Amino acid sequence: MEKKIKRGVSIYSYSGEYGRTMDLEDCFKDMHDMGATGIEILANSHIDSYPVLSDEYLSKWKSLCETYQVEPAEYGHWIDTRLYKNRNMTGEEARRVLINDFQIANALGFHVLRTKMGVINGELAPFPEWKEVILSVLDEAAKYDVIMCPEIHLPSLLQDQFVLDYVDFINMTGTKNFGLNIDLSVFQNRFNVEGVVSYNQDTRHNEPEDIIPLLPYVKCIHAKFNRMDDDFNELTIPYPEIIRVLMDNGYEGYLISEYEGINKNVPGYVSHELRKQHVMMKRILGY
Repeated sequence: MEKKIKRGVSIYSYSGEYGRTMDLEDCFKDMHDMGATGIEILANSHIDSYPVLSDEYLSKWKSLCETYQVEPAEYGHWIDTRLYKNRNMTGEEARRVLINDFQIANALGFHVLRTKMGVINGELAPFPEWKEVILSVLDEAAKYDVIMCPEIHLPSLLQDQFVLDYVDFINMTGTKNFGLNIDLSVFQNRFNVEGVVSYNQDTRHNEPEDIIPLLPYVKCIHAKFNRMDDDFNELTIPYPEIIRVLMDNGYEGYLISEYEGINKNVPGYVSHELRKQHVMMKRILGY
């Protein structure tokens, strides 16, 4: 079977409207209408009963996936090491939180997890004990058939030491339950664009080819975008070059749209921008 890149949407994109002018089913309808086939949720934002999964939510979720022909693509969750005011989360506490998320993700049909870790610096390096915590739950991750994927995004670079440490961990353990989520913001090379969060023009960024050595470890990609023009071009990230690199090198996972632009609170605006991005991606992909 021909390898193909798939298109999905993160409900995070609708954060300005979710719970106000849109509910979960509205998001599913919108994704189906634009031809997206995969969904990403953020556990603590989009599961009403989190950290418990209610029977009511599970039933509704399965019905929506079937009705709108959208599959669970990525489950966003956190190792929130700074949850408590006066101390860091212990390794055992982190382990219990992770296993709870494995169980929920498995029940909802997710296999890829965006496992956000507590960070310690401006380059978003993870907390020092991450290896011990992840190692302690690999058996459970295999049991529940999930892959933990820390996210690499601006201002990190793909060559940063902690990214290399993730790869070394995968190779050392031989695990199939730990991988990478790459956010396309690492390729953002235009910053002074009207309506886009301002960064220093010298902000570090990657070139599209830099992702090639990491692709064997990449299980999902966040198709971050900030601003679309009326000709269906993203104005801050070199999408044609990135997607061609992905296609040429056999990537077959999801591009999960994640809108980070303005006017999130304006009803219908994000939906319009998502549609423009998906037209762009379809044109580049050729299907």
